[in-house]
Amino acid sequence: MSPDEYCQQKAAASGSSFYYSFLFLPPERRRAITAMYAFCREVDDTVDECTDESLARIKLAWWRNEIAQMYEGKQTHPVTQALQPHLAVYDLKQEHMQAIIDGMEMDLNQTRYLDYAGLSKYCWHVASVVGILSASIFGATRPETLQYAEKLGHAFQLTNIIRDVGEDARKGRIYLPVNELQQFNVTAADLLNARESENFSKLMQFQVARAQKAYDEAFALLPKEDRRAQRPGLIMAAIYRTLLNEIEEDGYHVLKQRISLTPIRKLWLAWKTWVRG
Repeated sequence: MSPDEYCQQKAAASGSSFYYSFLFLPPERRRAITAMYAFCREVDDTVDECTDESLARIKLAWWRNEIAQMYEGKQTHPVTQALQPHLAVYDLKQEHMQAIIDGMEMDLNQTRYLDYAGLSKYCWHVASVVGILSASIFGATRPETLQYAEKLGHAFQLTNIIRDVGEDARKGRIYLPVNELQQFNVTAADLLNARESENFSKLMQFQVARAQKAYDEAFALLPKEDRRAQRPGLIMAAIYRTLLNEIEEDGYHVLKQRISLTPIRKLWLAWKTWVRG
């Protein structure tokens, strides 16, 4: 199996909405973004699937070194072998790659965030940086495009947090800021025990409204000149905003189930967004 085939298999097996946004890209950009996504999956799985915290830290340290080696042309992993040829072409910066690993390590260091400012820092590391790197691969000619991508990544992570409230709580993680739980009179025990209430619905309504605002703010930053090149990100936004609408229409029942869109619906949204440009 070639490095590119390894990354393709990793991306396809994840079932993520990101995969659908890559389908219509030219081959070279598709290979680059697939390798980037495979890297994100590798380091994310290191934290999510490793039950031994010390071993997870060792693996993340290995990835830090592997990324540094990749920028010297000494990569050994299939993902870095696939990604290395694209570094200079798309100006993919090592500090951004390392920042993603920092974000994954944050999940080992804390399971609560006191306020939105703290949560935003986490979102920057695990999602906004990924947005910047992705936009560079898609084609960015204006600095505003990277600002758009940074904001869009933030919106994506807010959506993930909303969708996964129950699932994350079962892992002992609560990303909703503590002061906002207090504001809506929802306790950590409510989330950990999947207790729905009118207060919880109001809390989630607040979270969804903030995420929707983040999408609007991101779109306002995207220059017309780069809109066509950035269609993969717009495809992701179409899928994720549809998911937000589904969660809202379902009454915010995210504590006991993980609401998602079917693959055929994701493909339809991807095709429609691509054609409309």
